[in-house]
Amino acid sequence: MWTDKLRLDGQDRDQESAELQEEANENYRKMYSGSNSFTVNNLIEVMQGYKESANKRDQEVLHVMIRMLLDEWRSFPQYPENELNKTGQLFGGLYEKDVIDFNIFSYTMSNSLKRPEPNYMMFVAEALSRMKTRLKDLPALCDTLKKFTFSPSVNEYIKYGALGKDPPGVGEPQPPTPQPPPPLPQQQPPQQPPPPPPQPFRSLDTSIPLLKSNKISIAQTNINTLLQANDLDTRSIVQPSEAAKDKIAFIFNNLSAINFKQKCDEMKDIVKDDEWQWVSQYLVVKRVSTEHNFHTLYANFIESVDNQPFIHMVVRETYRNIKVLLRADKSSEDFSDRSLLKNLGHWLGLLTLGRNKPILKEDMDLKALLIEAYRKGHQEMLYAIPFVSKVLNSCPRSKFFRPPNPYVMGIMKVFMEIYSIENLKMNLRFEIEVLCNHLEINKDEITFLPLLDDPRALEGAEEQLSTPRPPEPIPPPVAALSTTTTSSSVNEPPSVVAPTPPPMQPNQPGPPIPKYSYQDIRTRGNVGIEHLLEINSNLPLFTAHPQLNRAFVCRAVEQAIVEAFHHMSASRFMFIVISTVEQVIKKDFVLEPDENKVTQSARNMLTAMLAGMVLIQCREPIAHFIATNLKRTFCTALGLRMDQQMTQQQKELMEEAAMVIAQENTELACSFVQKLCCERAIQELDRRLLPDIEHRRTLRFEGKRYYDPQVLNYQLNKMPEELRLRTAGPAAEQLVVYEEFGRNVPGFKSERDRKSTLNNELFDIYNKIYDEVERHLTSLNVPPGNPVATAIQNLRDLVSNARTKLDVPSATTLLQKTVENLLRFYPTMSVGGTEELRTHLRDSHLYVLRGLQDSRARGAAWTNKNITKILIDMRDETRWSPEVIAILMRHRFLSIPLYDKYLAQGLESGNNFAVVAFVARLLKLMLAEEQPIYVEIDLYNTLEVLSQYASLGGRYVDGVVEILEQIRPTLVSELIIPENRMYLPMMQSGICQAKEYDDPPGLPEKSDALFREWLNQFYAYMGRDPSYSKIYNSFMLSMNQYGFLKSDEHISRFFRLCTESCVESASRLASNSSPEYRRNSSVYSYIDAFVKLIALLVKNSGENSSATSAAMKTNLLNKVLGIIVGVLLQDHKLRQENFHPMVYHRMLIMLYVELSSPDPVLEPIVANINNAFTNALHIVRPNIAPGFSFAWLEMISHRVFFGKMLMPPSARLREEEAFAVPGRVVQSWPLYAQLLINLFKFLDPFMRNMDITKAFDKLFKGILRVMLVLLHDCPEFLCEFHYPLCDAIPINCIQLRNLVLSAFPRTMRLPDPFTPNLKLEGVAEINAKPVIKANYVQNIPPSFKQELDAYMDTRTPVTFLSELRGHLQQNPDTGSRYNVRLINAVVLHVGTQAIDAILNRGQVISNSTIKHSSHMDIFQNLAVDLDTEGRYLFLNAIVNQLRYPNAHTNYFSCTLLYLFAEANTETIQEQITRVLLERLIVNRPHPWGLLVTFIELIKNNQFQHTRHSFVHCSPEIEKLFESVNRSCSRTM
Repeated sequence: MWTDKLRLDGQDRDQESAELQEEANENYRKMYSGSNSFTVNNLIEVMQGYKESANKRDQEVLHVMIRMLLDEWRSFPQYPENELNKTGQLFGGLYEKDVIDFNIFSYTMSNSLKRPEPNYMMFVAEALSRMKTRLKDLPALCDTLKKFTFSPSVNEYIKYGALGKDPPGVGEPQPPTPQPPPPLPQQQPPQQPPPPPPQPFRSLDTSIPLLKSNKISIAQTNINTLLQANDLDTRSIVQPSEAAKDKIAFIFNNLSAINFKQKCDEMKDIVKDDEWQWVSQYLVVKRVSTEHNFHTLYANFIESVDNQPFIHMVVRETYRNIKVLLRADKSSEDFSDRSLLKNLGHWLGLLTLGRNKPILKEDMDLKALLIEAYRKGHQEMLYAIPFVSKVLNSCPRSKFFRPPNPYVMGIMKVFMEIYSIENLKMNLRFEIEVLCNHLEINKDEITFLPLLDDPRALEGAEEQLSTPRPPEPIPPPVAALSTTTTSSSVNEPPSVVAPTPPPMQPNQPGPPIPKYSYQDIRTRGNVGIEHLLEINSNLPLFTAHPQLNRAFVCRAVEQAIVEAFHHMSASRFMFIVISTVEQVIKKDFVLEPDENKVTQSARNMLTAMLAGMVLIQCREPIAHFIATNLKRTFCTALGLRMDQQMTQQQKELMEEAAMVIAQENTELACSFVQKLCCERAIQELDRRLLPDIEHRRTLRFEGKRYYDPQVLNYQLNKMPEELRLRTAGPAAEQLVVYEEFGRNVPGFKSERDRKSTLNNELFDIYNKIYDEVERHLTSLNVPPGNPVATAIQNLRDLVSNARTKLDVPSATTLLQKTVENLLRFYPTMSVGGTEELRTHLRDSHLYVLRGLQDSRARGAAWTNKNITKILIDMRDETRWSPEVIAILMRHRFLSIPLYDKYLAQGLESGNNFAVVAFVARLLKLMLAEEQPIYVEIDLYNTLEVLSQYASLGGRYVDGVVEILEQIRPTLVSELIIPENRMYLPMMQSGICQAKEYDDPPGLPEKSDALFREWLNQFYAYMGRDPSYSKIYNSFMLSMNQYGFLKSDEHISRFFRLCTESCVESASRLASNSSPEYRRNSSVYSYIDAFVKLIALLVKNSGENSSATSAAMKTNLLNKVLGIIVGVLLQDHKLRQENFHPMVYHRMLIMLYVELSSPDPVLEPIVANINNAFTNALHIVRPNIAPGFSFAWLEMISHRVFFGKMLMPPSARLREEEAFAVPGRVVQSWPLYAQLLINLFKFLDPFMRNMDITKAFDKLFKGILRVMLVLLHDCPEFLCEFHYPLCDAIPINCIQLRNLVLSAFPRTMRLPDPFTPNLKLEGVAEINAKPVIKANYVQNIPPSFKQELDAYMDTRTPVTFLSELRGHLQQNPDTGSRYNVRLINAVVLHVGTQAIDAILNRGQVISNSTIKHSSHMDIFQNLAVDLDTEGRYLFLNAIVNQLRYPNAHTNYFSCTLLYLFAEANTETIQEQITRVLLERLIVNRPHPWGLLVTFIELIKNNQFQHTRHSFVHCSPEIEKLFESVNRSCSRTM
């Protein structure tokens, strides 16, 4: 009996008694027995009674019945249709009556939707038809179900259920599963009796509410195309009885290679002669089309039936369904139809070619099908090529149709001609290659004649990829189609008989409202898709695996976006839209002189058109890509494979999570694809319109009017007035069309909706602020009249007022009251107030400030600036509250440059002790933070004035000095620059002024006019007056007339506005022009003219006395460089990936070249010029402005900059004399060393994570070339600054470090390291101390240095060595457990102290004199006590001192060899060998000391290097050492 499948296994349910199971089974047996006395409704009533019963046993029976029902869910594919319908009705009824809860129902529905078997979809449809009146309570489930199509009534309930309501007219009776209306009387066959004619067999009856997806299915093969086609087929097919249908389904479910003969006999007994047609349709549609793996079994089965008419029916039914799929609509990709077609192709090949039977041309012409698909486009090829390939897969089974059969080879030749197409999709190429391999054909040996484009190839051939048009079709009236169903022949297209959907009623929901505006989507920079993703963290998969965080989902969705972009051939749509927009814009705006209107209108039109096209194409496949990538990402994160190692539960959890996330984020992903396409298309459109735009701009710049005489003449003489274009361009009412394009982009919120949304969002923010303040107010447990409670209550009222008005004045009042309350009450509550009151007061007020900072409210810039102005304008003493100011700084609520100036002005008087005490206390609070809030450059003015105050002495001076001593060491260790810092305030002032945008009205226009005047004069006098004195004097008069010389502020604004104008103009030209165009056009004209103006102003400033003149020149230069650097940083922050460095590079390098040229006026400030440019480059170093990295590297390696920074101390001193004096350092060397350190620190995160991108690879190669030039031209520089440079170079940049360490003075001749029996003691320079221009001792904390020096002197305390490792692990570097800089400093400090001790004793450095000393005790302890990582860093610090012949090289070489000889474990010896060897196996050069040490190690028998096991650990290592030994032996 069928109902026996519902019995539970007693061994698996030991806790449930047999009686409970028997009673549950009996209830189910009654329902499934088919008796009218016990229906589905009766069982629902019984189970409802169990739930409402107070009897515990009834509850247990209900529990068992629900568990049995859920266990049977896995067996639904084997259920007959009658029992499956009853089960669906039961499940829906149980939820309708609240017998099962929401979680069980929703989970079962979701999982059923993901299963590919049709039975699950029938189950869902039946359940929904039963409980549809409850759908309004499940809006989330309705959103999921809207993607599928059910019966009309269920669809109506789903549509309104998503809105949380019932459909109109819900009281009217609606059948659960509407049946198709009977055929019209005049179209009934005459032999049929008066009763209704036999219906099509039920398993293919589309009246059953099978699931039909409107979108690409993610995990199912949908056979709806075949079902609909069979429904349209009006042939009368005799159906078996319901019992016979169940038996036939059971036979196919249990069919196997072992029992198929037995099943054949059973089939013959069940099926009558007139019912075989139904069986053939059932077999082809329901089985063969979806069950590819059983094709061979089914083919053997129909042969064993031994019924030739039946076999012929199966073949004809196969042809018919293939033609249905080939003629189906292909405008939107349907992966299910393609899968069905491939399966039927494989089946057709088995029945025909595989059994030596031909495919007749009248049935299907495969060669013509391929040619027709090629001519009709890519979409048709996606159907035809895989289908024909599957048909030919059966050729190896045949005796006659295997290659080189002419029929097969003719088709293969067409395949190879298609394969030769250049832009053929990769998946189609793969299909052809797989077929060739399967047929054992070498595709390169197939020769073909061109048939694809031959017009005679399809002569007389019937179209196979589109439905043949019926002769003179007469479309029925629309009204008739809505009430009656018209029969059609098999050849008529479905569109003729499909009912026209009724027009949407006003109360019906429209298309989904877009969630995002066009501005919300950011396709560049770090702010991308992650913050917009909708992820339900309560999904069972995330609950079971918390490590699957948001980043995994973000990565999968981003990959899906990329795949969707390439899948839909976006370039094709972009080309079509760009060409269309280009032609329309050039026609409509041919007489428009304003290039900005042309550009903006073109962009608006392109965005709207392209976004619409992309939206249509990408919405369907992107859900599939998201789900697929999510499952792959989950498997990778959990260490599983998608095809293996997964339990059923894991698979279900992943599929559920992937489906839910894909549904929630499909619109977001579509929006990203749309904007990505639009941005790329805009770049191409701008490039095409550039000549026209440039022509308009040039004419406007020259003061001429733009027009085309030919076009104007044509418009005036030949165009009627109604169609004539205006000479001033399109009228305002015509421009509205283009403006509407920009306001209404398909798939995004309109601009009006966006403004409304902004107001709604602001209202919501105020609501949240109000609720939070109210929560703090109600949490206070204080008596009435308490000042804190009163303050919070007043704050709440102000929030309510701002929420009502939503304007700026109310927000300003709220902001001022918030700051005043904090300053008034928070400090006083530290005495006598409870911590709870302080917390409520602080958190409530900070929440208000944070809400106003939100970009949807007033924004951070507006909030910070106004808070700072409120503090500055206050006059009472409450403003000097360091606790409140520290809180505001910690939470980023202040404009630091503005507040820094304010504090500096307050300190300048020197008598305001309250300000001094406030600043001292504020700095102490900031330094107490684990991570200091602001660096010294942000509070530069305050610290400078404070330093002057401390030097003068006075009140609080002790506390001020203590604070300055805590700040200064961090600066000195970071910057290797001269102590002269007097000009930095001017540069800092310029940087701050570059960020100001509140210019007086009309000032930008004045600045632009003045700069254009200079531009015209400059190029007019170019070559005529080298000094430009005449035009300079004229320009200064113009500046004075415009009012730019009345104050420093005005001239600073002029420089900033000119810099911005210059950068904008040059960037626009450079980014849209070819290199040839840039060389031959005015791209650089703005920059060069501006640079010349700056140089003239610097040269001619301050002519009274030499000292004053030098100071004024230097101050002006620093101010201008600060403005340029500030604009650069602001531009880099705003443009991000669109940042164009060429403009700033040209400006800086040309300014340096201009100021560095020989000129008596500038000679006194040459050092100041170098200092200023070094500080500017230090501020925009690669860590701060990564987009400027390549230009920055080119700047420091420029021949002029390079030569000036590394030149000898005096131009009169010959180079040989300059470098002949040991220790003599060029004044600018420390500056250049600082720039190299900045560069090396930028490499560290990339090298640490091995993030070697193409751009980084180019940058690194450039750095190597710069270092090679340094090694060749200025080795003394590398010799004296080797320590700070090696300290900054990443630990795995071995070759870069070798370049630094290989340098040696040009006055020295290095001994050959391969000289036989070379002894370091015999080298003349071996005892000379090298010059190291770095204060490495400051990297050692004072307390630790004191202990270290004490141990080296007295070997006390005895616990020092055991505590040494812990000191080196304090404040570890990023990516390491050790402080690398401290290790390097300790090694060098201990080594230099040991050398001094040996030389002071009158001894020489040798293996014997370094032994048995406190210094060697430290080194030996580190070698033994450190772990592998620490020892590697320690040994690298020693090897960094193996350079050219000097005392350091001698000592550390002996130390390394001694550590190797005295090592108590082979691990230390192996690590020493590794550190030496890895520096030698890279490309040359190699440091001299490194070579000498390694040769001594491998050649000296004392060390027995070749006998150690690590030398022979692998054949590769052994060969490496043998090669090194042979190399050394040959050399010696």
